[in-house]
Amino acid sequence: MATQKELEELVGQLQMQNQQLQSILIQKQTLTIQKNEIERALENLDKCGDDIYKSLGPVLVKADKEETKKELEENVEDINIKIQTLERQERKLKERLNEAQEKFKELMPEQEEVGHGG
Repeated sequence: MATQKELEELVGQLQMQNQQLQSILIQKQTLTIQKNEIERALENLDKCGDDIYKSLGPVLVKADKEETKKELEENVEDINIKIQTLERQERKLKERLNEAQEKFKELMPEQEEVGHGG
């Protein structure tokens, strides 16, 4: 039979895992937005002439088009790796969450029976 302490620990675990999942989803969304912006920049880079400028803080400086294109492509690759890592973490966390929820469901009826049987 589950004790009140066990249930409280399980609820705390579920809350923590939900917070972790939300954090992962936010990070993934942020990276996806960054990736989309870089991909749009790459598309536009192909359409423009050889004179391009990139931002260094509040200053625009002339940049080499091919070097800039290579940097942007590397950024997309890095972001893809980060997104894949987050997706693996998300899958594992969802599995743990499901297991904890099942355990909670198993324990809750026992707790309710004790409360109503007294």
